[in-house]
Amino acid sequence: MKLWLDGRLQDAESARVSVFDHGLTVGDGIFETVKAVGGRTFALTRHLDRMARSARGLGLPEPDLDEVRHACAAVVEANPVPLGRLRITYTGGHGPLGSDRGDRGATLVVALGESIRRADSTAVVTVPWTRNERGALTGLKTTSYAENVVALARAHEHGATEALFPNTAGLLCEGTGSNVFVVLDGEIHTPPLASGCLAGITRELTVEWTGAKETDLPIDVLEHADEIFLTSTLRDVQAVHRVDTRELPGAPGPVTAKAMRIFEERAGDDLDP
Repeated sequence: MKLWLDGRLQDAESARVSVFDHGLTVGDGIFETVKAVGGRTFALTRHLDRMARSARGLGLPEPDLDEVRHACAAVVEANPVPLGRLRITYTGGHGPLGSDRGDRGATLVVALGESIRRADSTAVVTVPWTRNERGALTGLKTTSYAENVVALARAHEHGATEALFPNTAGLLCEGTGSNVFVVLDGEIHTPPLASGCLAGITRELTVEWTGAKETDLPIDVLEHADEIFLTSTLRDVQAVHRVDTRELPGAPGPVTAKAMRIFEERAGDDLDP
């Protein structure tokens, strides 16, 4: 396995990042996960645009997106897999053992892991912790992911693959690594970005391609929504057949099934929409 580090391809077994890297010591970094299908990346331009926004929001140096594109292409070519998770990580680089940043420049790592196609439906749980829609990192895809690790572990304990958060106002927000959509009276709704959710790339495309409405939704909408589905880079559009103890028989329902079909068709027509 080859990955990109320090401006070149390296063997994964021998590649090394400093133990003083700010991404490790204080979580001072951002990342993107890009789907690679048959040796080609999907929606890379949108991912890189969001990466640049996250860097600005965190106060990191502007990433060289040309280098990132080159690194992505090199890693995908060096590691041929049918379906892959391409991970771009960009951190504050070597720094002191505290919150102050160093001055040696940022660290860029691009790596690829093989993935498998997701199931058509899955189970989710709600968790008692909240997203802070007014936090300094709200809307940024940072490496500060410990809350998601804890919540996802809770989901796994209950036989689910995702955990859903409310925000501090008690409104539905997002999953640990996904956005959430609900179907009410035949219409698709998803929380607005003001809820504190991440501006997911698959979410963005799903809204554009299905006409879904951005709506403030109380967390208890999950108790009566006709259909529920998740979106993310590797889930694409995935139906939900259970929320906590509530079963949604027949998932994917007709509206979700149509959204799944639309996404698959449009994504197949254009790999960089």
